[in-house]
Amino acid sequence: MTSERSGGCQCGAVRFRVWGQLGHASVCHCRMCQKAFGGFYAPLVSVREADSVEWTRGERAIFRSSNAVSRGFCSACGTPLTYEAPDGMAIAIGAFDDPSGIVPIVAYGVEGKLPYADAVPGLPERKTEEDFAALEFLASIVTFQHPDHDTETWPPEGGLSKE
Repeated sequence: MTSERSGGCQCGAVRFRVWGQLGHASVCHCRMCQKAFGGFYAPLVSVREADSVEWTRGERAIFRSSNAVSRGFCSACGTPLTYEAPDGMAIAIGAFDDPSGIVPIVAYGVEGKLPYADAVPGLPERKTEEDFAALEFLASIVTFQHPDHDTETWPPEGGLSKE
């Protein structure tokens, strides 16, 4: 049985589908990946072993970040989508509709790792609804984010609603 996974950007302007097996998942701590993702590292999974990758809605914009690498992103909302190098493409793990089973197995570019990155898992945790001072604000939020599944059209006819 061929596995099938879908995903896309935050606003829904760009969607993709991957058929077949995903390759190795990783995080990269190099400075270029930090800047491309706006985060401590870039979580990516290779799709070079997949049977096919199809862009099912919209087109990713491309930024050539070096002489060897291009990065795909949504030009409407800025979501990082791809890392494209001569040896193949990787897709941002967080862009998949269900990223929970895509587990990184290696960290690259550790010479660029931020000195506090390893301490993040040890920080005190708090659920969003435990921020009592922000409950009224949180209740007023109406999301414009695309849901974690394919849709025929986006945004939906009749506008957006609270999910």
